[in-house]
Amino acid sequence: MQTIIFDDASRSNFFPLTLNRSIGDLRCGITKLRQRLEHIFSDTDTTCVIIDDSLVPLYKEHHPTWIINSLVNGEKLYLNSRIIVTVEAIAQIKDLPMGYCLYSGNDLVAIKVNDSSAWPDLLKLKKKLGNIRLYDSLADLIQDNSRSLVRDYHLHFYDGDNYFETEPGVTVLHPYNIWVAEGAEFSPGVVLDASEGPIIIDTSVRIMANAVICGPVYIGKKSVIKIGAKIYGGTSIGPVCKVGGELEGTIFQAYSNKQHDGFLGHSYIGEWVNLGADTNNSDLKNTYKNVAFYSYPHKTKIDSSTQFLGCMIGDHSKTGIGCSINTGTVIGIGCNLYGPNLIRDFVPDFSWGQADELDKHRFSAFCETAAIVKQRRKLIFTDTERELYHQIYNMRL
Repeated sequence: MQTIIFDDASRSNFFPLTLNRSIGDLRCGITKLRQRLEHIFSDTDTTCVIIDDSLVPLYKEHHPTWIINSLVNGEKLYLNSRIIVTVEAIAQIKDLPMGYCLYSGNDLVAIKVNDSSAWPDLLKLKKKLGNIRLYDSLADLIQDNSRSLVRDYHLHFYDGDNYFETEPGVTVLHPYNIWVAEGAEFSPGVVLDASEGPIIIDTSVRIMANAVICGPVYIGKKSVIKIGAKIYGGTSIGPVCKVGGELEGTIFQAYSNKQHDGFLGHSYIGEWVNLGADTNNSDLKNTYKNVAFYSYPHKTKIDSSTQFLGCMIGDHSKTGIGCSINTGTVIGIGCNLYGPNLIRDFVPDFSWGQADELDKHRFSAFCETAAIVKQRRKLIFTDTERELYHQIYNMRL
């Protein structure tokens, strides 16, 4: 049976991170949402996705072997990319009979069919109700990250080949809760404390002297943890990132840098983001009330249902030295922010300047910087990417 991961109409709930990617390619825990579903349900090696038409050219360029918005013959299981994976959710989906669609409230969760269409006619299928929960926003991913880290560790790494060896000068607590890939490097003074959750160090990670890591934490391939970094539980750092200072409960997609001192808590950071020295964010209000954050589809702030929420930053955004970011702040794609004024509420995509004096970033200047940044990682800012970002630029709020 072929598994097909689909995005539904809630994609805009996850802006700005999904302006240029599928919901299924958001990271939560160790893996991306799509990868987790494929691992559990798919018995084939072929990735099949249904995504927004605006993303198709970029995905075909980056993933030429994927089946994207196309026909798949034979039995098919369609899965909503927003599914929160639990034992109960897996059981309900696996028990779904052929010819049925599974709903949770008004949300379509899964479809099991045997036909030749790219998308089945739901009116011809029988309906079954379940109680599966779905992610509704980036705030949900941040809050579920610790649970997902623990679950992913036991699913993917606990019984895998482990290259972990205690090195001189490295302090380890609960070593059986630590997994280290081949090529990882540890400098003297590193502390790995897995007493409250697993620590997963992926391939070719470098952890510099006196860094302290408290699980549950995942550090992705070829990432660097800087000298004296303090990384607390609930943190996922994707591949090729450089991270220093103090982190807690934060997700980095990939290719982003926070190299210097400063606190970043309960936040979601896209790709190609750079946070200047001593950039700090707040993740708790002085009133201890729930944090609200700006929602693109609602065009206003909504309740996150949590006391702890930092910032959400879209791809290719930058902050200068000494920037301060308020609780629940949403910073769009392609922003360049600096100055002493508090960054707060919502910064529209492609903004340039100080928090209270924002101008629209020149698109040509954005592309020039994006090309230089990617070239430093031996990657190319392609014409397809430029076209997608130009579409986003033109729809700037």
